[in-house]
Amino acid sequence: MPEAATHVGSGKVRELFELDDDRLLLVASDRISTFDVVLPTEIPDKGRVLTGLSGFWFTRTRELVPNHLLGLREDGRSTECRRLEMLPLECVVRGYLAGSGWKDYRASGAVCGHELPGGLRESERLPEPIFTPSTKALEAGGRSRRSTSSSSATTARRSAGTRPIPGPSSLPRSSTARAHGTSTPSSG
Repeated sequence: MPEAATHVGSGKVRELFELDDDRLLLVASDRISTFDVVLPTEIPDKGRVLTGLSGFWFTRTRELVPNHLLGLREDGRSTECRRLEMLPLECVVRGYLAGSGWKDYRASGAVCGHELPGGLRESERLPEPIFTPSTKALEAGGRSRRSTSSSSATTARRSAGTRPIPGPSSLPRSSTARAHGTSTPSSG
């Protein structure tokens, strides 16, 4: 790194460095996290791909929702960003019924408050993508917990104070994403 950076934390897939009082450096590793467990085998260049995807979407949506991104470093895996207070939510859009969504569906017929048609099979494409938020684990080794859209909106509004929080209906919806059931990358 060309400037002095102090290591301040490790996540499941990222390392966090302080550059100064206003800026942080997030470095994406090649580690894999699934269901809040870091797996022993890394995927070469996964950190670069994750950083590239994140940089693309943060840049593309910054006029709609201001974000923390200041720039990407030349190594392809480092993100320079503004220091902000973290909103403890993970936002995932599901196009297929898999993982914890499948588990919830089998138990209740719903995923994060979304009632789904009966008779769906594991990993089946959903009739349309659904928003399935979870609360972000704040302590090291903690597990994220699934949430509903309304409880996540309440958390966001409480954290934001008087600032307006755009809801899912105010975000542009790509016909490509809708047609292909594309989901946003999670943090792992």
